[in-house]
Amino acid sequence: MLGRSRSDRELLDADALVGHLVVAGSMYRLLAEHRRVMFDEGLFVDLFPSVTGRPSVPGEVAASVLVLQSLHAFSDREAMEALRCDLRWKVACGLPLDHEGYHPTVLTYWRGRLARSDRPNRIFEAVRGIVAETGVLAGKTRRAVDSMVLDDAVATQDTVTQLVGAIRRAVRQVPGAGEVVAERCTAHDYAQAGKPRIDWEDPAARDGLVSALVSDARAVLAAFAEARDLDETATGALGLLALVAGQDVEPAEGSDGTDGRWRIARKVAPDRVISTVDPQARHVHKTVSHRQDGYKGHVVVEPDTGLFTDGKLTKATGEDNQEAAVAVGLLADEPATDLEILGDSAYGTGQARADLAQAGHTLVSRPVGLRPAVEGGFTLDDFTVDEQTGTVTCPNGLTRKISPKRHVTFGAGCRGCPLRARCTTNRTGRALELHPHHTVLRAAREQWATDQPLRETYRQHRPMVERSIAWFIGHGRHRRLRYRGQAAGDQWLHLRMATVNLTRLLTLGLTRTPTGTWALTPAG
Repeated sequence: MLGRSRSDRELLDADALVGHLVVAGSMYRLLAEHRRVMFDEGLFVDLFPSVTGRPSVPGEVAASVLVLQSLHAFSDREAMEALRCDLRWKVACGLPLDHEGYHPTVLTYWRGRLARSDRPNRIFEAVRGIVAETGVLAGKTRRAVDSMVLDDAVATQDTVTQLVGAIRRAVRQVPGAGEVVAERCTAHDYAQAGKPRIDWEDPAARDGLVSALVSDARAVLAAFAEARDLDETATGALGLLALVAGQDVEPAEGSDGTDGRWRIARKVAPDRVISTVDPQARHVHKTVSHRQDGYKGHVVVEPDTGLFTDGKLTKATGEDNQEAAVAVGLLADEPATDLEILGDSAYGTGQARADLAQAGHTLVSRPVGLRPAVEGGFTLDDFTVDEQTGTVTCPNGLTRKISPKRHVTFGAGCRGCPLRARCTTNRTGRALELHPHHTVLRAAREQWATDQPLRETYRQHRPMVERSIAWFIGHGRHRRLRYRGQAAGDQWLHLRMATVNLTRLLTLGLTRTPTGTWALTPAG
């Protein structure tokens, strides 16, 4: 049953007694005066279809606590302590002075209800509705896109820890796996958490342990290889075990693995699972020199106001999770048309440019520069590409056909060419590989080189998305996710964007008019 707040004020109502101490224009005052409008009862009624049972925390109170928790980067326990002891929180949530707050698990309960619904990000959607009602984005024809790395909520595990953890998970989640482990697995007592006790300084002992753990994992997988009646949870546990047992190990030197000898692989798998506690977290290389573990948060920002219009949390690896691919999907939901999309070079792929152009948008992004085959020599743009005839002509006037796979080989034609020293060092002559969207990319490079106003637009408006991300991160307090898994992380991302948007709207002069609408009234 969805709880309801009392419309009449209690004797010890915090707002009535000390509300004047809460600063006007603050998040606390906004929630105190308008939380019932911002997060009305209808927003959450579908989460509690039953009309019987013990009433839950009122929806506008729960939403207000979640927003304030996001504002301060508090844990559930810290948020409930603030609700119990901080007068500003009591005023914001409409509670009496002597209210003892709620148990921290209430927030877990509400997040779970939201996560299982068909609209887990409804608080963000409600705030987006406020943004739309103010009209602050009306006529705004630019959006900036960017991504940030958010640290995961678990510790990165080494190979041994992952193998032990994956087998322990199989014991918990696969019917009959406990018996298989007890009968066939000898590398470790899997009833005990933590690593096996060995001499970790002894290479032979380490290799022996890895071999034994991999053999145990293979024994469990073999026992259920023909099982067809396993549920999704059990299948997932076995799939994780198979992945962990294969991603970090390789046959020992002089072995093919059939003799049970394995070792830690001398390479890193490209999509390596870093923890069995959160199998969706990944290694992230935001730059060549800096690596983090976690997820990517992709955002769309209106650059004049710094407001988030959309966002998505994804795994850190995989083509579908690359910046350009995610941005195209997010912008597909933009109600505005004919937008200028500002993004760094990661967004300037040929496919993204083509997709955005098809949607009626224009991408303003610095193209990735071309590297000549010979230092100071010719680049691809020095060749004439004719898509109509399917030919390419080199700087010396030699023409060759484009193959069905878009390869171009000049071969013997380079012999004796007076320009060869500036073109290639390959003894067989110059060869090209044309991108499927070569024409689009070439036009973008030419435009960036010659269109000064385009570059000025980028330099003027693009930095705002980085400022919005800085507000989002909040001096590092919000860089680490508090919840495991992509879905829970995405829910948190949207809540944090909603909180930053409300803060930004207050700065811009958010008010509630006498006619009951949202508007912006700049100070002064």
